[in-house]
Amino acid sequence: MFLTESNYYSQQANWEYLSVSQYKDFIGTLGKPGCEARAMAKLRGEWEDETTTAMLVGSYVDAHFEGTLDWFRAKHPEFFKKNSELKAAYQKAEEVIQRIERDEFFMLCMSGEKQVILTAELFGAMWKGKLDSYHNRKSPYNSIVDLKVVKDLHERFWIKDLGQFVSFIEYWGYDLQGAIYQLLEQAVYGGEKVPFSIAAADKQKTIDIEVIGLKQRDMDNALLGIEGNVKRIIDLKAGKVEPVRCGKCDYCKFTKKLTAPISTDMLIEV
Repeated sequence: MFLTESNYYSQQANWEYLSVSQYKDFIGTLGKPGCEARAMAKLRGEWEDETTTAMLVGSYVDAHFEGTLDWFRAKHPEFFKKNSELKAAYQKAEEVIQRIERDEFFMLCMSGEKQVILTAELFGAMWKGKLDSYHNRKSPYNSIVDLKVVKDLHERFWIKDLGQFVSFIEYWGYDLQGAIYQLLEQAVYGGEKVPFSIAAADKQKTIDIEVIGLKQRDMDNALLGIEGNVKRIIDLKAGKVEPVRCGKCDYCKFTKKLTAPISTDMLIEV
C-alpha cells in the first residue's frame, strides 16, 4: 500500500503498517499502559479512544504549522461560541501559536519540509511515520523535529518502579518516537542517524517554549526489547495469538463481563 496524506490514517494503512502510536497502543509507555485487546479493537473499528480538549488544542497548533488550520477549524464547529469567537481552550492554542512565532530559533526548527511520510521495514514489520519538520541531508540544519504542545514543560512524573522522576519526554515515550523516526529516515536515505528534537510549548498562564535535543543514548535505550514486542504485535494482527486484556482501560471496563464475585482486597490492587 502506497501511503498518501489522504490514506495515512486509514484502517487499511493501520493494518498494513505499524506506527509509533500503534506500538504504544499495544505495549504502552511509562505514562499510559498498553492493552492488546483495546489496540485490536481499534484496528477492527470497534473502539475509538476519547478525543480530549487537550488533544484537540495540540492538533489545532499542529494544523497551523501544517498549513491546514482553515480546514481544521471548519471541521470542528464545536471550537466556537455562538458569537463565532473561539472558546477559551482554543484561544489558548492561538496564544501558543503566537508565542512560538515570536521565537526565531523555534521557527527555524519548524521551517523544514512539513509532514514528510516515510515507510520502511524495521524489526520484521513495515512501519510508517510522518515527520512534522524534516531538514533533509542537504540542509545545514539536517534534523528531524517533532512539535508538541504539553501541559507544563517542566512537569516531573514519579515512576515507582524506577524510583525516580522523569520528564514528559520519557513519560509519554517520545524518546521511542525519536528512535523510530531516525531509523525510518536512515532506511530511506542512508548514512548516519540524524539528530531528533522536540519543539515544545506548554499551556501555562505564561507560555514556555523549548527545543529539546534528545540524547542518542536515550533513544537507543528506548529500542531495547522492541524486536520481541514487534513479533508479538505481528502475531496479534495476524490472528495467531489472542490479545490480552489489561482490565483497567476504558475499553476493558466497557466490555467486561462478570462471571463471579471478587474479594474486597481486589478493589485496591495496584
